[in-house]
Amino acid sequence: MLQTTSSITITQPEDWLTAPERFAGEWQGAARGAQICVIANLVEKVGAGVGLHRHPYAETFVVRKGRVSLMIGDETMEGREGQIFVVPAGVPHGFKNAGPGPLEMIDIHESGKFITEWLD
Repeated sequence: MLQTTSSITITQPEDWLTAPERFAGEWQGAARGAQICVIANLVEKVGAGVGLHRHPYAETFVVRKGRVSLMIGDETMEGREGQIFVVPAGVPHGFKNAGPGPLEMIDIHESGKFITEWLD
């Protein structure tokens, strides 16, 4: 249930996390007064991930746990726990779990709603 206290909006975990016990889900901020969207990613299978796509706004990836193989434009780079990557608007990107264990990332979209062009 969406809760508002004075000018603060609170979204409960059950309202956006599809798997609260695994911290995975999507949240679009526009309906809640925010100009960002958030994805909590949990990719357990090594080699699995998200194919190439782009957005008309920047996207920031925060690697919480594990290792990620990021495809950004013509480059592929590996990221690790604690690193933050910012992909500029319009640049094709995707990612895969680089293993050996699960990958946890928080993806922050600089838009109140998701706008994605899938390229794969």
